[in-house]
Amino acid sequence: MADLSRAHIEAFLEMMSAERGAAMNTLSSYERDLEDMHSFLATHKSTPSSAQSADLSAYLSHLGKQGFAASSQARRLSAMRQFYKFLYAEGLRTDDPTSILDAPKKGRPLPKIMTEADVTRLLSLAMKEAAQPGPDQISRARMLALLELLYATGMRVSELVSLPAKVLDQEGRFLMVRGKGNKERLVPLSRSAIAAMKVYGEMRSSREKDADSIWLFPSSSKEGYLPRQVFARDLKGLAARAGLKTAAISPHVMRHAFASHLLANGADLRVVQELLGHSDISTTQIYTHVLEERLRQTVQTHHPLAKQAKNRD
Repeated sequence: MADLSRAHIEAFLEMMSAERGAAMNTLSSYERDLEDMHSFLATHKSTPSSAQSADLSAYLSHLGKQGFAASSQARRLSAMRQFYKFLYAEGLRTDDPTSILDAPKKGRPLPKIMTEADVTRLLSLAMKEAAQPGPDQISRARMLALLELLYATGMRVSELVSLPAKVLDQEGRFLMVRGKGNKERLVPLSRSAIAAMKVYGEMRSSREKDADSIWLFPSSSKEGYLPRQVFARDLKGLAARAGLKTAAISPHVMRHAFASHLLANGADLRVVQELLGHSDISTTQIYTHVLEERLRQTVQTHHPLAKQAKNRD
């Protein structure tokens, strides 16, 4: 019987692209992972289309012996699960051999975060610099708008730099963001973010080379908008001028700060999940250390026994 595994992999990738809007990087990653699994199974007289749970478990063990981190093994298993769910749904297999496989245990590191004082310090300097006249004032106004938007919404840096210019025409305190898988979500804007966008937008429209761009943050890059690496570099420069440790500052760290500060001030985890654009609550649960600290403080402040102990002290 002919091995149709490669045809099945191609069909799976086409489905992920057409029906789920998977990004090119995601598709390339799935293809590499599934091809690697295919090569391993071929040396063990099996194929992806006919593989049993024991074969796939042996593949995961092989990855471990090769020195792959638990996170990398988990990513491979995720690709395998998606693939075999597809085969089952399409009637190409009558079972899902990944259903009984356990994900490798991995420790989830706590995200780096900035304190509210650090964020205030950064934004204050950005605001001060944006107000200084000069030939580069639009670049400084752009930095302030980027920071205000990032901290107000918690957007991914890729979502932020690729915002369309038409958002300047929107009125109100909400912004529609297109995230992973082309999914749209509504995020609220702070008054300071709206003000920074307005000032930057006026400067942008007065500069002829930017006025006709479809992007909010136009650039001469291949994509036409500000590269995220350039924003990250400029952010570290601002952090250095603010007297902050540059190694601990990045656009992603500010996204973490957005989520952590919301939770620390009473926001619900599900709300934060929605604002961040996480499809799974487990991804948002990396911030539970913030919730645990808040709960501990709440108990110490309000629980009758804790109050009695405090009074005895």
